[in-house]
Amino acid sequence: MYGFSVQMSCGFDEAIEKVTEALKSEGFGVLTEIDVKATLKKKIDVDRKPYTILGACNPKLANQAINADPDIGLLLPCNVLVREEDDGTITVAFMDPAAVLGLVEQDEVRALASQVRDKLEKVRDQLA
Repeated sequence: MYGFSVQMSCGFDEAIEKVTEALKSEGFGVLTEIDVKATLKKKIDVDRKPYTILGACNPKLANQAINADPDIGLLLPCNVLVREEDDGTITVAFMDPAAVLGLVEQDEVRALASQVRDKLEKVRDQLA
């Protein structure tokens, strides 16, 4: 698996707000917000349910990772996906940093990935 998720039963915009606040509580900020629904509508005239990718970053841990391997930026930030399902529920899915950063064969990076995963799991648990 390369991710883990949680279901929410609120509106899409409220879910984005709750996810952003939960991320902040674990030291993450949202660097990017990609509105896939709007982009696909604009670029190829496809209608989709709401689907947004948040690029989350914990600056302290990101700095440690960059110090360990300057190319690690190719694998950052941690993506958090918020999407509306057909039944109206919201899925919040988290990239598993341990799976992705496991590609880097350095013990220091693997240890950092484990820390980031623990923090993202706490975010998931807050949203449950």
